[in-house]
Amino acid sequence: MTSGLLVDTHILLWARTNPETLTSGERSTIEGARIRYVSAVTLWEFAILIGLARIEPRDQLLEVPDGYDLLPILPAHCKAMTKLPQHHRDPFDRMLVAQAQVEGLPLLTRDRTMSAYGEQATILRFPSA
Repeated sequence: MTSGLLVDTHILLWARTNPETLTSGERSTIEGARIRYVSAVTLWEFAILIGLARIEPRDQLLEVPDGYDLLPILPAHCKAMTKLPQHHRDPFDRMLVAQAQVEGLPLLTRDRTMSAYGEQATILRFPSA
């Protein structure tokens, strides 16, 4: 059992809208975490994607799901982000890595590029089947 877990935006989107997209490893990791976190940056990214009509507008996506705690963006996260190598240009993903690093949380993602941050944070990645 994992003590805490931070989930990447796409993992949370699939968990909430299309759970069969998650691999068995992703599901068991989420279910086995004692504390699951959703970052404020994920809710912000959902709002942007909804505004751009890239995902279906669902109010539930802009709320913290049951069984998750909100991880706010703190000054320490911003400072850590400035020190990350430029492996990834997406500022949302970079903030998630910084939050995982500062909070000592593994980050669950399927994004291959995020694996490059393995020296800065624990990145859990289960490739799709």
